[in-house]
Amino acid sequence: MKKVIYLFVIGVVLYSCSSKPHYTIKGKIDGSDSITFYLQKREAGKTVSIDSAVSRKGKFTLKGGAVDYPQMIQLVAGNTKKRTSFYLENSDSITVTGSLDSLFKAKVAGSKTQNEYNAFVNSNKPLSDNYSKLVAFYQSASQSGNATATAALEKQLDSIQSEMSNLEKIFVKTHPHSYVSPSIVVSLSYEMEADEIESMVNGLDTAIAALPPIKSLKERVIAMKTVAVGQKAPDFTLSDVNGNPLALSSKIGSKLLLIDFWASWCNPCRQENPNVVKVYNEFHKKGFDIFGVSLDQKKEPWVKAIADDKLSWTHVSDLQFWNNAAAKLYAVNSIPANFLLDETGKIIGKNLRGEALYNKVKEVLGAKK
Repeated sequence: MKKVIYLFVIGVVLYSCSSKPHYTIKGKIDGSDSITFYLQKREAGKTVSIDSAVSRKGKFTLKGGAVDYPQMIQLVAGNTKKRTSFYLENSDSITVTGSLDSLFKAKVAGSKTQNEYNAFVNSNKPLSDNYSKLVAFYQSASQSGNATATAALEKQLDSIQSEMSNLEKIFVKTHPHSYVSPSIVVSLSYEMEADEIESMVNGLDTAIAALPPIKSLKERVIAMKTVAVGQKAPDFTLSDVNGNPLALSSKIGSKLLLIDFWASWCNPCRQENPNVVKVYNEFHKKGFDIFGVSLDQKKEPWVKAIADDKLSWTHVSDLQFWNNAAAKLYAVNSIPANFLLDETGKIIGKNLRGEALYNKVKEVLGAKK
């Protein structure tokens, strides 16, 4: 009898061990023999590998312990740029099938959250397909110098992008319990102000709102409110190109001061620089100044870009990329970004580009074009 009880206990223990939450991913990627596949995720602003496996004749298996919650990860082929993204969750039946040459098109099954995400993507496919087609037309028109066609296509693209964003907002509102919603909210937040982000977050289920991505977003909302239009610009100190520490407060006093976040590696920033130079050259003597903050990682390309783009104003950086202290303080998560301050250091404008920057500076300084 004791032996029977003992065997029963062993069976329960073994069952308990085997039933602990975990994930198993079985991959079948044609053309991938002897390639190491990595599971990667974003953590604290960095990409980290959480698992790896070597393919044999295109097949591999990844096994790991419990995942805290379903989250978007990437499956990366070796040291290449070939990858695909999907939601990883605790499941024994996740499969990834496809071809190495088009890994981004791989089919993922066995993840409930991924299925939910696929359904959402598929429902918006007509819009996204049309958007992709118009992007190709836009690139062609731009390369041929057809300004009229380019302008018309820009309007169409903006309209479709706005419609796609609205559909994403509707999904979040109607799926407050979904693990897909946090990724969508974070994506949308790049184009939203603090109040709208806060409203969207407050509509989420309590458990979903407690997840790391949303907790980080809540912290960012707090930072965004401190640098909203009408607030006093927070002071910070960074080093100039010669290594000398320079505080923002030392530049406040001009009639207008633009804090300009940019980087040498940022193509949109470099494209915007001629517009900023134009405004600076026309209004500097009337009281307009600029405090450039670079998100570069190395001094050489930063200094070279300053010279190449003829940016003849004050520049500072800590060469910490997206960990730039001032960028964090000002809740900057995309560049170019800027903040326009009056002579008291109050923020009177944000993210003004092209004609919008010119017109605002002209309005305040009362200058004639």
